[in-house]
Amino acid sequence: MPRFTNRAVLVTGGTSGIGKETARQLLAEGARVLLTGHSPDHIEQTRNDLPDATVIANDVTADGAIDELLTAIDEFAPDGLDGVFLNAGYGAFRDMAEVDGEHLDRHYQVDLRAPILQAQALGDRLKDGGKMLLIGSGTVGGGRADTMVYSAMKAGIRQAARSLATHYAKRKINVNVVTPGLTNSNFHDRGGMGEEEQKQYKEKVAGMVPLGRVGEPEDVAKAALFLLSDDANYITGTELRVDGGLTMA
Repeated sequence: MPRFTNRAVLVTGGTSGIGKETARQLLAEGARVLLTGHSPDHIEQTRNDLPDATVIANDVTADGAIDELLTAIDEFAPDGLDGVFLNAGYGAFRDMAEVDGEHLDRHYQVDLRAPILQAQALGDRLKDGGKMLLIGSGTVGGGRADTMVYSAMKAGIRQAARSLATHYAKRKINVNVVTPGLTNSNFHDRGGMGEEEQKQYKEKVAGMVPLGRVGEPEDVAKAALFLLSDDANYITGTELRVDGGLTMA
């Protein structure tokens, strides 16, 4: 039975990879979906692929982006949202000698500052009893030198979700984190990793995963839908890892 019939859900970073697949599954379960993206090509393609979704341009690093998002939400769901998936992200992995202020600022703007400010601003647009979901990273807790900056931001997301869960608990709003391991998507394209480099990297990681493969967007989307649904009504402040057992503890 569809879990999201007539429910209004926002997915940021919803024009590619995990966000787009989550939107696809939400639509299949009856949701009304508002998606954001920043790439004109991805936005156009998503409008073609998911004609029932509402797709808007919204660059989380731009001045006025949150106000523009709130205006779009008011038009899309004047009675409020039932769910929010703050999925937009950026990751570029560098050796220590190559880390500079620009590298730090870009990750901070997209991976930590934007979702925290969005989570704050969207509280008034999220219905009591609604769901808020943030996206983490399986790199948190590891020791890779080249993911230092990205992992630090995602560690911040883990903490932010716990604080947000406490803040919104009085309104019965659940706040959780879905944490993918390495997933087949275009995520690494934005970080500058070439096609051959990505292939070798994924083969290496797949050999380390107990289940023997890297993840697919469908794997993460299914977990996201669970946490956005009433099935997760008694779950808050929690991180759900979707990584084939790579980071089991």
